[in-house]
Amino acid sequence: MANVSNTVGLVLGSATAAWGYRAELEGQRSRLMRLGCASVTGGVTGAVLLLVLPEGAFKAIVPALIVGACILVLVQPRLMQRLRPLRREGHVGPLLLAGVYAAGIYGGYFGAAQGVLLIGILGLGLREDLQRSNAAKNVLAGLVNLVAALFFVVAADIAWAPAGLLAAGSTLGGQLGSTFGRRLSPTALRGFIVTVGTVAVIRLLA
Repeated sequence: MANVSNTVGLVLGSATAAWGYRAELEGQRSRLMRLGCASVTGGVTGAVLLLVLPEGAFKAIVPALIVGACILVLVQPRLMQRLRPLRREGHVGPLLLAGVYAAGIYGGYFGAAQGVLLIGILGLGLREDLQRSNAAKNVLAGLVNLVAALFFVVAADIAWAPAGLLAAGSTLGGQLGSTFGRRLSPTALRGFIVTVGTVAVIRLLA
């Protein structure tokens, strides 16, 4: 119930964050439509898994996924230089679609640090700077949260009072995060993302 209520409460926060990054979303519509299909499908898959699998089924793998994503975010500048000749501008290949779909499954099932995973995946698959990748991440994570939340409203029990408090907090957080996040240098933003991922891992293992 905590996980389900958390997902419902984060929907508005994702929407406000995406709106705050609207300038960085310019020119990404076609790409996000394709990636969005993968996110939506993954989000539904993850939501179904949450309701049918035993509680804690992904507990062992979730911290490892977040640690892996943090490492990807840290080494992205060097990896991007090496991979740049292999990637085409604006191209969405099958590996990127598969990665976004997998992140959608994770987001629909669990959700903690979903954005860190997406940043790591998008950074490897797109020829974009970190801020534009972050803008795309906000949209994709928002789609995952939305479809999972709609599924949970129909099929699961939700603690509406905590979900409402989360919605209020995440809405304000999305506005503040997008306002200040857009002003950060790539290095500072990268450090903040890794810090969030590290804190999430520590909390999960505690």
